[in-house]
Amino acid sequence: MLSATPMNWRLVMKGDAVTENAIGREPKILHRSDWASHDQLWKGDVQGKDIGTEVTVLFYCTDEIGAGPLWHVHPYDEIFIVRNGNALFTIGDKKIEATAGDILLGPANVPHKYHNVGPGSLETTDIHVSESWIQTDLDDPELMAE
Repeated sequence: MLSATPMNWRLVMKGDAVTENAIGREPKILHRSDWASHDQLWKGDVQGKDIGTEVTVLFYCTDEIGAGPLWHVHPYDEIFIVRNGNALFTIGDKKIEATAGDILLGPANVPHKYHNVGPGSLETTDIHVSESWIQTDLDDPELMAE
């Protein structure tokens, strides 16, 4: 049982437990110049720790057919949002064709990659369920088999 809760706190259900969660934090803004690696494209990243949250967001875009993040793994879940274009995702041993509007899950500790299959550009927003971007690059078994 929780005792008196300060007015700037709220009770939050998390699974079967009730926890206290501060809501008195100050809002923050990161301007495009703070995170973008390109002045006109949605390309760059926002580390969760920079805005006081446990979610890191990456913005990826490419016009090059075949380009994309290489085989790698994270110790946390990653959610991929295809904003524009068409991609082929490999998540573990599954190959998934995705198009604008599709949302995919890359489970924690499951190697994955994706690339632009065209036509045109590919834009994704990749949500890392972690306050910072942690990635281990791996040898791609498909490339090693060639």
